[in-house]
Amino acid sequence: MTPERLQEMIEQFPTRRVAVVGDFFLDKYLDTAPELAETSVETGKRAHQVVQIRRSPGAAGTAVNNLAALKAGTLHAIGATGDDGEGYDLRQALEQRGCRTDGLLQFPSFMTPTYLKPRDHAIPGLAGEHERYDTKNRKKTAEEIIGKVLESLDAVLPDVDAVIVADQVEEDDCGIVTSSLRQALSDRARSHPNVIFWADSRAHVHSFRNMIIKPNEFEALGHAHPVPGEEIALADLKAALPQLRAENGAPVCVTRGEFGILVSDPEVTSVPGVKLDGPVDPTGAGDSVTAGAVLALAVGATLPESALVGILTASITVQQLATTGTASPEELLERFDVWRAQNQSG
Repeated sequence: MTPERLQEMIEQFPTRRVAVVGDFFLDKYLDTAPELAETSVETGKRAHQVVQIRRSPGAAGTAVNNLAALKAGTLHAIGATGDDGEGYDLRQALEQRGCRTDGLLQFPSFMTPTYLKPRDHAIPGLAGEHERYDTKNRKKTAEEIIGKVLESLDAVLPDVDAVIVADQVEEDDCGIVTSSLRQALSDRARSHPNVIFWADSRAHVHSFRNMIIKPNEFEALGHAHPVPGEEIALADLKAALPQLRAENGAPVCVTRGEFGILVSDPEVTSVPGVKLDGPVDPTGAGDSVTAGAVLALAVGATLPESALVGILTASITVQQLATTGTASPEELLERFDVWRAQNQSG
């Protein structure tokens, strides 16, 4: 990769058309002022006072945030929300980013998944965060909903360059990307070889076929619950990749945090990460990788090149604390200079 090559790719980003299908969440930040806290007359409990509310698309919406910031062309959100205020906020936020939401369907029986994030407004970074409150659907998603979501994808499939599958919900079949939708998406990927299909899944990455998958190092080996600081040996990953790729029938990108990405296309290539100083917030890093990598693939990058664009994107977003971070094309070019200097010297 050279600066000129990266610039050439970035200049083509606005020509690309991407559909993001899956679990769209609303990230809702409540900035509180502890100095204004009151005591409830009725209960005697502490009443936190909210001084600002910030809303941003989360989960699949984080991929949209980054695609939009990288100046992608046409964007489609394909999924489902409830017929509720959170769903309204989510659509409004997506549309503000230039994303089409006619494929993000409303169902009264469904709750709009929401991450409610209270925090102290005067304390920067992760230290100011309170406990989070999550709203998720914990019943099996009706096949009627899945069928209509699939119809929405089929309507745009002939007109897109890439499809990103964001499989966020870990509880079996309680999100939009259920076992039946994974099978249908695998079939679409096989029957549309000219469309890039890319899947990111927290708990079911081994269930996809015929499309690029992006597990992290633990997901790749089926290690569901790593402890903080745990690592997977590079040799173990390299040994496991050929079988994972054979099962999937398509390339594999394994993210390794600060150590970069391992790709199999089918030869195994390690793309190093960016060494960062200071605190980082890994929330949404995987979606940032996805957005950068898929856009690069859509403009003709090789898989190692696309992995590098994903690494650069995520290295920028993780330094934006207590918010849903994004990276601009200009920041990509600046961060590439840092990456290149680090790897030339190291």
